[in-house]
Amino acid sequence: MTFEPGTPPAEAATDDHVLATWLATVAGERLLEVRGEGLEGKELKDAGDVAAHDLLMALIAEHRPDDAVLSEERPDEGADKVDRLSASRVWIVDPLDGTREFSEPPRDDWAVHVALWQDGELVAGAVAQPALGETFNTGHPPVVPPSTSSRPRIAVSRSRPPAFVNALAEELDAELVPMGSAGVKVLSVARDITDAYVHAGGQYEWDSAAPVAVAAAAGLFTSRVDGTPLLYNQDDVYLPDLIVCRPELAERIVAFVKQHGTD
Repeated sequence: MTFEPGTPPAEAATDDHVLATWLATVAGERLLEVRGEGLEGKELKDAGDVAAHDLLMALIAEHRPDDAVLSEERPDEGADKVDRLSASRVWIVDPLDGTREFSEPPRDDWAVHVALWQDGELVAGAVAQPALGETFNTGHPPVVPPSTSSRPRIAVSRSRPPAFVNALAEELDAELVPMGSAGVKVLSVARDITDAYVHAGGQYEWDSAAPVAVAAAAGLFTSRVDGTPLLYNQDDVYLPDLIVCRPELAERIVAFVKQHGTD
């Protein structure tokens, strides 16, 4: 069976927010299809990675043929890297963020990331959570409701929570909320499932570009753990740490990290 993504909304021809949203959504639909094919474990993970990557590469080439692409699944070296670093527009994508969770149906904490970097800034982004049937995007950013929790909640990795976050939680009198995909953790702040996501265990640009774009558009605070800006389309795409939180928590979190570090 051949997957047919259809055609994007007419506005996608000139509106990068609309295109990013459509790209993430249809890649998510493709992943749901792969998830229903009876594969398990590593076979399912690999099939999902390849299917979503191939689809996104084909669609970006069709709809934005002059733009460069940085994908988790695409080697970034030689001519590709030269093209990316000299380009004024670069799509930064993670075709399947949270492969472990994807391979464990019916878990829903996995995502598709599609972001657009232009002349030094993230200018559009979308994070699809296909198992929820939702795509969060910069064209219509999530409206962050007031916190419904009496204590701050910090999203952490279900498998690799950084040790320093336990000390941070104690400092803030916060509770830790484990979940999968980095994109899901970032969006959990916008959805009032958590109030902050603090990470320092190693990530790459594609892990955070799209969710950070959406979080910033929604009015959340985003930075490196030392409070400096998150920079994308760099020569070295390793971007190991970040903070995404409600603005009122930012000063205390950054101050704690500056004082205590992340070791």
